[in-house]
Amino acid sequence: MSANDRPTGQPSQTYDSAFLKACRREPVPHTPVWFMRQAGRSLPEYRKLREGTQMLESCMRPDLVTEITLQPVRRHNVDAAIFFSDIVVPLKAIGVDLDIKPGIGPVVAQPIRRREDLAQLRDLTPEDVSYVTEAIGMLTGELGSTPLIGFAGAPFTLASYLVEGGPSKNHEHTKALMYGDPQLWADLLDRLAEITSAFLKVQIEAGASAVQLFDSWVGALAPADYRRSVMPASAKVLESVASYGVPRIHFGVGTGELLGLMGEAGADVMGVDYRVSLDEAVRRVGPGKALQGNLDPAVLFSTPEAVEAKTDEVLAAAAGLEGHVFNLGHGVLPTTNPDALTRLVDYIHTKTAR
Repeated sequence: MSANDRPTGQPSQTYDSAFLKACRREPVPHTPVWFMRQAGRSLPEYRKLREGTQMLESCMRPDLVTEITLQPVRRHNVDAAIFFSDIVVPLKAIGVDLDIKPGIGPVVAQPIRRREDLAQLRDLTPEDVSYVTEAIGMLTGELGSTPLIGFAGAPFTLASYLVEGGPSKNHEHTKALMYGDPQLWADLLDRLAEITSAFLKVQIEAGASAVQLFDSWVGALAPADYRRSVMPASAKVLESVASYGVPRIHFGVGTGELLGLMGEAGADVMGVDYRVSLDEAVRRVGPGKALQGNLDPAVLFSTPEAVEAKTDEVLAAAAGLEGHVFNLGHGVLPTTNPDALTRLVDYIHTKTAR
């Protein structure tokens, strides 16, 4: 089964949604739109709800996850919801000693730099993340015909956090391990691929209509290093969920030089950041895949007229694509005015109505 096949059994409520049609490269009533980081920090209702609750705790409470995921759907009328979580949730769930520090990001108590450190990474079971299954069940009941996108961090990005011990600009420890001990690196990424695959399967089996694999930091690599040292693990994750027949989206930041290779890893939809125009991206990725993107999130701080003009440029570049899901070329920035997002969704729906 592929993402272009109708799933077996009763057709789901979301199957004929504009978002899933675009992912399958079928004709759509309008260009569908959703935003990475649409749920969360830019919304005042989110900040109010999160008061006094740590980030990881909020990801493990089905009531909070459900409400936070629904907030942007209600406010912006986007064509898909994305499950509110964090890429380190499955690592926390298997017992890795980490926390998300405000203003910093994930911080790991014992970085993985030697073979014995791999012992931190046991297999993930559905019971480890029962709150995810519960939250998705609640969400699909509320969302009806609006698809829910599940997601996970890709093996390289998870490895970079685990090896560095936190966020890094230069990934020096990560690259030192990758170049200096290729076998340990391969074993680390393979173990993370297993954990990530299990996490995505939980989300799909609970009712997610699509999944996105975020390789946020992989743009730090040269193509040859990506092909040799990272692509096999990402391909393993994407292949592990192929039989479910839900669209698989793959996205990374600063990955213009890697788009072709990332496409080869097996996604149905390639996410494109704002540094490469969509008409150039399709040349790099090749036929047979939809593209997602790619308005620069900083454009939303400009005037409504400027936002519309830049949006028109994205839509024009997407005119020849087999399938297009409108998104930002990275996540919504924390200080974005939510009204700018609402106006953008309405503009795209109106402008592209067929």
